[in-house]
Amino acid sequence: MSFSLPPLPYKLDALEPHMSAETLEYHHGKHHKTYVDNLNKLTEGSEKADMDLMDLIKLSKGNSEMVGIFNNAAQIWNHTFYWNTMGPQGKNAPNGKLKDLMERDFGSYEQFQETFVNAGATQFGSGYAWLVLNTKKDGKLEVLKTGNADLPTEEGIVPLMTCDVWEHAYYIDHRNRRPDYLKVFLNELVNWEFAEENLRSV
Repeated sequence: MSFSLPPLPYKLDALEPHMSAETLEYHHGKHHKTYVDNLNKLTEGSEKADMDLMDLIKLSKGNSEMVGIFNNAAQIWNHTFYWNTMGPQGKNAPNGKLKDLMERDFGSYEQFQETFVNAGATQFGSGYAWLVLNTKKDGKLEVLKTGNADLPTEEGIVPLMTCDVWEHAYYIDHRNRRPDYLKVFLNELVNWEFAEENLRSV
């Protein structure tokens, strides 16, 4: 077995004008594909090639001898989750239980937006901003940021949605204006149904 590049859940131009087909062509077709190709080279002929991707991420995280495997495996998972976080059917705001939890834990949806944009904008260098459910804190919603390929894999932390803040995620469309990209992401691109499904699965 080997790892494969998952197809995008929509056409290349489906997110325009908010995210260009060119961005998706490079980000998915080149960056994401490179992580898949690299992981297959690193695991070829070993039992790791048959592992579940998340199991491989947890095995390799923090292991100095498996840094390359972790970086590429985590980026495959992160990107796949990121593609599904977005959609042409993006809504301007969440509904139902997720909305109620946001109002409880952030004060309002607008305050969540401010917190999320700040997390993504202040992540030094490359990384991700996340909305997660912390089951260790009575199901509290939290905004986290992770550097490079890292992701929240701690027990009790459930990712609901994420925004990629590596430069290749936004530079074609927004140049160096990362905060603008984050605002467009929240207002125009997030598929809140995906986040709500992740919440219901807990």
